[in-house]
Amino acid sequence: MTLRFTKMHGLGNDFIVLDLRKKDLKSLPALMKKLGHRNFGIGFDQALVLKNSKKADFRMDIYNSDGSRVEMCGNGIRCLANYIWETGLSKKPVLEIETLAGIIRPRKAGKLVTVDMGEPILEGKLIPTTASGHIKKRPLKALDRTFSITCVSMGNPHCVIPVKDVDSYPVTKYGPFLETNKFFPKRTNVEFIEITNPARIKMRVWERGAGETMACGTGACGAAVAANLLGLAKRRVTMELKGGNLNIHWNEKDNRVYMTGPAVKVFDGTLEL
Repeated sequence: MTLRFTKMHGLGNDFIVLDLRKKDLKSLPALMKKLGHRNFGIGFDQALVLKNSKKADFRMDIYNSDGSRVEMCGNGIRCLANYIWETGLSKKPVLEIETLAGIIRPRKAGKLVTVDMGEPILEGKLIPTTASGHIKKRPLKALDRTFSITCVSMGNPHCVIPVKDVDSYPVTKYGPFLETNKFFPKRTNVEFIEITNPARIKMRVWERGAGETMACGTGACGAAVAANLLGLAKRRVTMELKGGNLNIHWNEKDNRVYMTGPAVKVFDGTLEL
C-alpha cells in the first residue's frame, strides 16, 4: 500500500499529516512508533491523522512518536487546519475539528492561525490528578527536588513550574520523572517557565510521550493560565519557546483561551507499507 504524508511544523514542533478519511490502517500505534523514529523512520513529535467526523467538519486523531494516543495538540491543530486549507479540502475560514478534547475551532488570522482552545480545566480530578480542587503551588517530589507545581488541563494535562533561569534548567533530567509521577494517572506534560515580565514568558516543555520539544501549543496555553493564576502574568502574553513565539490570550469575558501562531509545510512524501 502506498501512503502519502505531509511533513509540517509549528515553531519546530514537528508532525506528519496523514489523510486516512478513505483508508483504514490497522495497528496504528505500532505504525506510528515505527514512523516516528528519527533514525529508522520519518521522525516527528506527533502524527496528525485526518478522519471524517459526524460531529464536525473533520476529525483529528493524534499519536505521539512513542505510539501513544493524546487528546489534543495546539501546534498540531494549527498545522492540520493549514493542511486542510492549502489542499482545498475546505474554504471555510473557521473550521470545526473533532478531537478527544472536544470540538476545536481554528480560524485564519492573516498568515497565522488562531485557535479557540476552550476553557481551561482547573479541577484536579478532571485534569486528571489524584487530588481534588485547584492544584496551585502544590509540593511534589521528583528525584532529589521538591517542586511547587500548578496544574491545568487544556484538554490534556499540564504541570507548570516557575524557575529562575529556564535556559540552563535541567529539563531533560526532571521532565521524565514528573511526567510519570503517580500523582498524574494519565501522565502529564511538564512546562518550566521563566517570567521575563508580566506580558512575556519563556518556556521549555517536556511533552508526554515525546520528550522535550521545541514548542507545545496546549502547554503554552496551560502555562499562560497558570502564570496568571499565580499572579505572575497578565491574561494576554507572548510565550517564548525554543522554536519561536506564540500569542496567548485568556479572555476574561468568555473564560476561553485563544492561541495564535504559525503553521508551516515542510515537504510531501510517500510511504510504501
